[in-house]
Amino acid sequence: MDRQRRKILELGLGGIGLIGGALACSPIATNRNNESDKSLGNPPKKVMIPPINLSAAAQERIKTSGLDPITALREFDYGKVTQENGRTVREFQLTAKSKTVKLNASTDFITWNVNDRVPGPTLRATEGDHIRIAFANQGGHAHSLHFHGEHPSEMDGVKPIRNGAATIYEFDAMPYGVHLYHCHVAPVARHIGKGLYGMFIIDPPTPRPPADELVLIMAGYDIDGDGRNEMYAFNGLPHFYMQQPITVQQNQLLRLYVLNVIEFDPVATFHVHANMFQVYRTGRGMTPREETDVITMGTAERHILELTYRFTGKYMFHPHQDTIAEAGCMGLFDVVAS
Repeated sequence: MDRQRRKILELGLGGIGLIGGALACSPIATNRNNESDKSLGNPPKKVMIPPINLSAAAQERIKTSGLDPITALREFDYGKVTQENGRTVREFQLTAKSKTVKLNASTDFITWNVNDRVPGPTLRATEGDHIRIAFANQGGHAHSLHFHGEHPSEMDGVKPIRNGAATIYEFDAMPYGVHLYHCHVAPVARHIGKGLYGMFIIDPPTPRPPADELVLIMAGYDIDGDGRNEMYAFNGLPHFYMQQPITVQQNQLLRLYVLNVIEFDPVATFHVHANMFQVYRTGRGMTPREETDVITMGTAERHILELTYRFTGKYMFHPHQDTIAEAGCMGLFDVVAS
């Protein structure tokens, strides 16, 4: 790896392009329970994931907005998996980019993002795996990637990477839980608020029980640059899950990976209608800490929430600060019969 690392750093973006064949084909899976990664040594387990039949309006919105909340919902990037000295190594290629998205019919917004998407891909590993991130900056500004979790200081991702340059972040995945990554170049609130963030899940060595797993990332948009958010969203696109409810199955365990990356507002809550959820704070631990239907989350706070719907029908979820919810951070679960 040392030779490959030197080669990338010497060649910058060109170097990453050269190894693209090795890293660009990271396997994507919809759910850990159905993962085909043979390194886990466990047979895939089946979870029923009802299809989401996209309305014509939802399809058009995904096409014109440049954002895809459906992909962000159930897609996990497990990286390119290899074995080195008996250890599992997961390699990811992440690129800082910039593009204009359409948040609604009248609002365009210039994002700074990872891999041309907001949020960036949800990376996933198992505790103890070795993680190798090839990071290229094509975003037009200095950026970096700072990962939450434990790692050496030289891999902390606070050093700016200039536009057109590249680097490698390398560390062991620990501890297990729900983490995040984001740009750490000042002003950090602006870089995160522009969209340069994603979720990083580290699974425990003993897998959690099978469940339908969903990623829900709450974020805000400061449209006019006044240090306050005018719009909010789950998984990038305001109001989308109200327009296109998330189909889930009755009487099946639902596992939500919920992250709050709303800048400029000190806290946000998360609330589900007509149900209670078990809380695994920061995804640490295998037994829930509490049961509730509203949880308060500071910026960068994240949890695993588990629940099961006994009754079919449509149920709202949203922050209980109604101004945030009504400005786009609201959605519906459509519970269908099992």
